[in-house]
Amino acid sequence: MVRLGRRAVLGAGLASGVGVLAGCTDNAGPAQPLFNPNDWDSVRAQFPLNAELAHFAAFVLAAHPAPVREAIERHRAGLDADTHGYLRRDTELERQAREAAAAYLGAVPGEIALTDSTTMGMGLLCGGLKLLPGQDVLTTEHDFFGTHEALRLMSERTGAPVRRVALYDDPAAATEGDIVARLRDGIAPRTRVVVITWVHSSTGVRLPVKAIAAMLAEVNAGRDPADRALLWVDGVHGFGAVDTTVTELGCDFLTTGTHKWLFGPRGTGLVWGRAWDAVGPVIPSFSDRGTPGGAATPGGYHSFEHRWALTEAFQFHQSIGRDRIADRIRVQVARLKEGLAGIPTVKLITPMDPALSAGLVMCSLAGMSPGVAVRRLRDEHRIVASVTPYDDPFLRFGPSIVTTPEQVDQAVQAVAALR
Repeated sequence: MVRLGRRAVLGAGLASGVGVLAGCTDNAGPAQPLFNPNDWDSVRAQFPLNAELAHFAAFVLAAHPAPVREAIERHRAGLDADTHGYLRRDTELERQAREAAAAYLGAVPGEIALTDSTTMGMGLLCGGLKLLPGQDVLTTEHDFFGTHEALRLMSERTGAPVRRVALYDDPAAATEGDIVARLRDGIAPRTRVVVITWVHSSTGVRLPVKAIAAMLAEVNAGRDPADRALLWVDGVHGFGAVDTTVTELGCDFLTTGTHKWLFGPRGTGLVWGRAWDAVGPVIPSFSDRGTPGGAATPGGYHSFEHRWALTEAFQFHQSIGRDRIADRIRVQVARLKEGLAGIPTVKLITPMDPALSAGLVMCSLAGMSPGVAVRRLRDEHRIVASVTPYDDPFLRFGPSIVTTPEQVDQAVQAVAALR
């Protein structure tokens, strides 16, 4: 009941903001309907996405919902009208964005560094990591190029070895026990950092981060604090799609962009950490250097109107209810996987187990490359999908709050029609 009340209050506030936008005719474009966060049609109506398409690749780079667009335009207009005067609000507006992020993460605002992307966050951590002689870093074969490259550069700088382990051979057959055991077997006596990705953008496998954190707690039980194995998580494809907090995850650092499943302002992200003493600042900060997150936030002039609009992005998500959003995604993903699994020409790559997947669903088609499938799905069926950007590419779908169960059925029918 409390969450529903909070959702209603936030929704009312957002609705009033959208109502203001709807009343503007000079610059705001088409009027937006009032926002009812309890109505999925109303949620989808806040996005300016082409209604003739089913958007199963919206997670790649977010479209801005109406409250976020309005906030960006409001800040942009303020900067354009009186740049020096409006820029004096930076401290206040950045504080509000950090507080909104902390409320969503279940964290303390001072633990959060603001960035432009997941890759920037990982670069900041790797660039500032303090390592002792003989310590190493463990990661996996399944992580994104940006993570592997950041770790390679860190290794060049420090001389610390970076090792990789495969957590599964067949993603569809992955199990929690096997994933945790394989990672445990890869940890050496002087492993200082374990770097993993929450949801693999190559296969859709969602790692059991909480179980991995529990395993690392056992490993760390007999270690000195300076040798404790830290858990770093690239969380971008779980953040905004899975209903959990950083406390529940149990990791030491979480890097994420906020312009994917959260549908926040493009070019924004964050790093949350509880072990900032292990990482030094990399870029001089213009933020509150009295907090570890502030000190780690890169300085310089940014796209301020986007960063400041993070507050509305988190409020929009919270007003709908992160539990309802996660359930909406889970229902569509299950429907999509079941439908694809029933097509003789399709091989499902993502696990059927809902505990080992989130919003991403990958598959391959017999006799057809994923690139051709993406083109034909769009041209012939108005279904927008994507190709995984890896050496072994797959056809990828991402059901979210901008898609519907009915569109999932349409996507399954379209894939079945591909010959």
